[in-house]
Amino acid sequence: QVQLVESGGGLVQAGDSLRLSCAASGRTFSIYAMGWFRQAPGKEREFVASINWWTGGGTAYGDSVKGRFTISRDNAKNTVYLQMNSLKPEDTAVYYCAARVGPRADYAYWGQGTQVTVSS
Repeated sequence: QVQLVESGGGLVQAGDSLRLSCAASGRTFSIYAMGWFRQAPGKEREFVASINWWTGGGTAYGDSVKGRFTISRDNAKNTVYLQMNSLKPEDTAVYYCAARVGPRADYAYWGQGTQVTVSS
């Protein structure tokens, strides 16, 4: 099992920056990749970003955040980060981190989520 705990959410103004953290514990050696997702009220869950856990490569981003968000990881701290710049009101959502244990595996492990609210 892998446990994930997000932190760093909050209320910011449009144009501000925020960094989310996701601390992993448990069987972290089994993690293949980590991802960030978000869900706004009344909307479906949306892919935000992903990264290969061991190499730090293979990053991918959702179209709506490309050029503004950056995913990174610190294996020594078992932590994945999401640096969010130039935030917009439409970025308001609950942000979740997730882990998968293989290149074709589903994201099986999820955190509890952290709220990000961007005011205009």
